[in-house]
Amino acid sequence: MKIDVTTSPTESDLETISKGIQSFNQRHIPDDVVFEADTKFAAFVRDDDGKVLGGVRATAFWNYCILELLWLSDETRGKGVGNKLMDAAESFAKEKGFKYMRTETLSFQAKPFYEKRGYKVYGELVDHPQGHVTFCLVKAL
Repeated sequence: MKIDVTTSPTESDLETISKGIQSFNQRHIPDDVVFEADTKFAAFVRDDDGKVLGGVRATAFWNYCILELLWLSDETRGKGVGNKLMDAAESFAKEKGFKYMRTETLSFQAKPFYEKRGYKVYGELVDHPQGHVTFCLVKAL
């Protein structure tokens, strides 16, 4: 047996891992949940010329949505744009039948913003990245 770490895995090797976990999961949850396709989506704010000024990126599966990224350009911060983007993302996720949204934010980022929107901290990674805290948050939709 040999352990191989790579920064360029083959599609075939990645598929083997995916199929392996699906096979394991089938022993515990229904097939329609095991084989449910991921829903990937994004919401953007653009200026009149179409330039992206901010956005959210998310992936959803089973009954929850993972907000991967939220970014706002300096010119849009503090103007309610973040709330509008989050409203759009949460509405989309809810319409698709997802029940929860979760995300992570760093201690110098947007924890108060998420808490004002009803997100609750369920975990912390202290000194990750070094000198900061990563907060894990969740919200029922």
